[in-house]
Parts: sequence; structure tokens; C-alpha cells
Amino acid sequence: MRLLTRIYNLLTEPFRRSIRNRLILVMIFLSAAPLILVTVLATENTRKSMEAEIVQSNMSGITWTGQYLEEQLTGLNNIIYTLLISSEFNDYLNKSDSSSLSQQFSAQRSVISMMTSLYYSGNNNLVGIQLYLKEPNKLFTINDMFNDIKTPGELPQSMASFFKRDIDFLVEEGDSKLESFHLLRRINRFENKEVLGAVLLEIKWRTMDNILDLLHSETDQTVLITDHNGEPMYNPEKAEISDELRQLLRQIGDGPGLIRDKNYYVFSNTIDPWGLKVVKLIPTVSINESAQRTMQYGLIVGVVSIIVSLMAAVFVAWKMAGPIVRLTRNMKGIRLLKDGEQLPLSNRIDEIGLLEWNMQNMSHRIREHIRTEYIINLEKRTAQLKALQSQINPHFLQNTLQLIGSMAFSKKPNEIYEIIRSLSEMFRYVIREPDELVTVRRETDYLKHYMLIQKERFAERIEYEIYVDKALERCLIPKLTLQPLIENAFMHGLDRKTSDWKICVRAITIGNRVEITVEDNGVGMNEEALAKLQEQLDQPSDLLWASERIGLHNVAARIKLHFGEQYGVHVESRPGEGTFVQIRMPLVQKDGEA
Repeated sequence: MRLLTRIYNLLTEPFRRSIRNRLILVMIFLSAAPLILVTVLATENTRKSMEAEIVQSNMSGITWTGQYLEEQLTGLNNIIYTLLISSEFNDYLNKSDSSSLSQQFSAQRSVISMMTSLYYSGNNNLVGIQLYLKEPNKLFTINDMFNDIKTPGELPQSMASFFKRDIDFLVEEGDSKLESFHLLRRINRFENKEVLGAVLLEIKWRTMDNILDLLHSETDQTVLITDHNGEPMYNPEKAEISDELRQLLRQIGDGPGLIRDKNYYVFSNTIDPWGLKVVKLIPTVSINESAQRTMQYGLIVGVVSIIVSLMAAVFVAWKMAGPIVRLTRNMKGIRLLKDGEQLPLSNRIDEIGLLEWNMQNMSHRIREHIRTEYIINLEKRTAQLKALQSQINPHFLQNTLQLIGSMAFSKKPNEIYEIIRSLSEMFRYVIREPDELVTVRRETDYLKHYMLIQKERFAERIEYEIYVDKALERCLIPKLTLQPLIENAFMHGLDRKTSDWKICVRAITIGNRVEITVEDNGVGMNEEALAKLQEQLDQPSDLLWASERIGLHNVAARIKLHFGEQYGVHVESRPGEGTFVQIRMPLVQKDGEA
């Protein structure tokens, strides 16, 4: 008894000590019980009724289809009988031995004419007719292309194999390209059953399609015509026949029948006396579709039950968990940021009282943490922007001033003024632009001033191209993004190249994304250096601020900082061929004038 009491207490203690567990238990019971009961009963009943209806209708359909196919084949066989009982054919048999050559030739032409008449009047799906007579070894052939009489050196393969078998007629596969089958029948002498020859009709399988359409009552069924061993001969839907399915087809017996498999319902009927079988395959899944729809209805009932249970849970919570509701309201949104606010504490000693006490301490710690993190992040970003605005490559400035000095001895004042104005515009852009994000047009204007100075320095040695899609002119981009990439190309790629330098800058849109590429024909990088550089560029933005100068790392860091870690810089390079730098950013347009 004491053991039972201990087990009872162990099982019920989580629900006695926790309102949350009691509410969860009530919600699960009220929502899951009706859902499981209704869904299981309705699904099983629907599946059984659908199965019985489909089995009954398809057994009836497969029976009628077998009879119709038998009548169709009998009609085709009548074409052979028409040939065999014709006067032209019998006259030729009588004259083949004793008549003159002219009479034999005339009799042959009569047989050809009669076969041609049967060919064109018999069936639109008839591909050809062949008549072979052992004596005097003649093969008559009629089809769309020609009619012919010849003395074959050897029989066609289909007839040769037919004569080896002790049967009077045969249906076998024909030309796979034409999707046809052969209907062969022996010609026997009436008096002593001596084999005189054979007739072969080549018929397109599509002549059976109108009959097979009677079985197309489901959307995903497969209808086949097989031989007596269950090997598929005609597959109008071109369905894939797996080895497992072939094994199942070999189990089909004679007459109308049904085989139930875990994956298929197999309906079949024998086409007597032709040795063929018509088969219909219905996946088990399709029969269960109606049951699945009923299951969906059951889910709707379940959702309604869940809503009802939620309403009941709200009522219970209103009565039993009022302090929890009050506590959660105080936890919402911005109220955690208010200083000096105190939560009302109760004298409860259960989990609700513990939650109130911890909430009081947690809210104070969160306020302090948010304030600290906000100030640190604001100061960090402000310092980063100021550092960027104050940076300009001293080496570039020195070279530019030396360039201006040398131009004073050889250039016209207006040419010198253009260089000075470009340098002045660059300083104005770096120092006076207050925004962290600028338009692509302003960034490219800054880049053009930079390239004008470099073009003057290196004269005819450098060629550059800047193309910007007009739709991007008002797109926002982190300040000082393009010029550091060009400067990087000069310092690490072009400076060590002796031949002409080429730089191409392109900015295009791809969907809702901006792609800016900087490509040079410099010395490039090997795979090891490229992999190391790309690994550094793929790091989180906070780890990329190690560099003290404006370069690839800082460009990548600022892009990630503004737009997210999924954006950044991608580099491709080959030694001796150059470097390709790609910037990926979202398409963010500036309102108003760019």
C-alpha cells in the first residue's frame, strides 16, 4: 500500500505543484481526444467503403474490357480468314504447281490485289500484311510503302520462330518504334492438316486504346496488356515497371481476378484464346486519398476543439493564474526600460511568487545591460565612422602633391586646376559628408576624382571603365566603399605589373540585390593567399575591424554592419591574370533627390 501511495504521489506531484502542467493536461485532453477519435473512425470507414466501391467497379470494368478486347482481336483475325477463303488465294494454291508461268504470275497479282484491298479496307491501324507459302516459297508483303512478292532466302524471324512452335496462332510484340504487335496464324491443308504457310498482320497497339479507355476511371492508374507470362507488351501510359512490379505481374492467374499488394491493387482478366491479359494497376495511395480528405476534416474538427480548449484554459487561468497574467503584462515590450518601476510582489511561496521575485531582479539587470550595450555600440559605431572620415592614404596625398609640383613646370594652369579641384573634392567628401550611407552617384563621383588623379600620374599606361546602372544612382552604399578597392588594386595588383593596367568598375542590379564588381588585370594571387583572404572577409563584422586602414576588411565589415552578415565582399583571383572583387548588398533606395 505504501508503495502504491509513493507511485501515486510521484505521478501526480508535477500537476499538484504546477499550474502550467495542469493547464497543459487539460488542453491536450480536450483537443486531442475528439481529434483522434473522429479522425481514426472516419478515416477507416471511408477507406473501407472506398476500397469496396473501387474493387467492385474495377472488377466489372476489367471483365467487360477483356471481352471487348477479345472481340477486337477476333475482328482482326477475321481479316486473315477473309484472305484464306478468298477465291484469289485458292486459285493461286491450285495453279502454283501445274500452271504455266503466266498463269502463276496472274494468280500472284490477284492475291496481291486482294491483300491490298483487305489492307486498306480492314483497319486504319493496320501496319502491314505478310503471307508466306512454303510451296512455292513465296512471301507476299503489303504495307504503306510497297507491295512485293519475293522468294526469300530465309524467313523473317517472327515467322521462323512461329513455325517452330506447335500452335495455330500467336500474338507477339512487333516493331517498338511503331508500337505495334503481330498476329500470326498458320495456313493448314484441310484434308491432312499439313502446314502450307502463315499469315502475319502487323497492327498498331493504339487500335486498343478506345477499349482501354474504359478502365481510365482513376487519375493515377496504369493499364497494361501483358503476355500469358505477365510480361508487359503494351504500356500506353509509358509507366515505369519496376522489378518488384514485374514479379507481381507474373503472379496473375487466368480469368478475372484481383491481387492486393502493399503498394498496388492489381485487377486482371485473360483475353481468350489469344494468351493475352489486360491488367489495371491502382496505387494503394490513391484509394487512401478520400480517407486523407476525411482526415483533413478531422483536423478541422480538432482545430475547433483546440480553440474550445484554449478558451477553457483562459477561463481557468483567469481564476487560478491571475498573478501570472499580471506578471506577463509587466514583462511586455518597452516597459522593461523604465527606470524606477517596481513590480507589485505578493506573499506567495509557490512558483508564482518565485517568478515575481526573479522578474523583479531580472528587469533591473536587463535595464542595466541594455543601457550599457547601447552606449558601447553607439560609441563604437561613432568612433568607426570618425576614423573612416579622418583617413586618407598619406602616400597617395604625397604622390598627388608631387604630381601637382611637377605639373607646374610642364602643364597649363587649367590642367593643374583640375587636379587640385579633384583633390579638394575628395577631401570635402571625406571630411564634410555627415552620413554613414551615401548614394552610389556620390560615391562614384568621388571615385572619378580619384581616377582622374591616377590617370594623370600614370599617363597612357592605365585604362579604366566605370559603368553604373542608372537605376542604382539613388541606391545607398556605405561611404568610402569603392575607392579603397581601387587603391587596393593599385597597391597589390597593378604596381608590380610591367605592361598596361586595366580596371573595370560595374554596378548592376540582380533582383532586389546590388552587385558591384571591381576587376583588374594585375598579378593576381595564388590559391593559398586567396583562400586566406576570403576566410578573413567572411568573418563576422566585429572581427573584421582589425585593420587600421581603409581596405577590403573594413569595406566588408561596414557592409555587414549596415546590411547584415549575409552580405559582404567576395574575391576571385588567378596568378598572372588579375583579381575580381564583388560586393553584394541589398537594393536600398534613398528618398528624394540623390
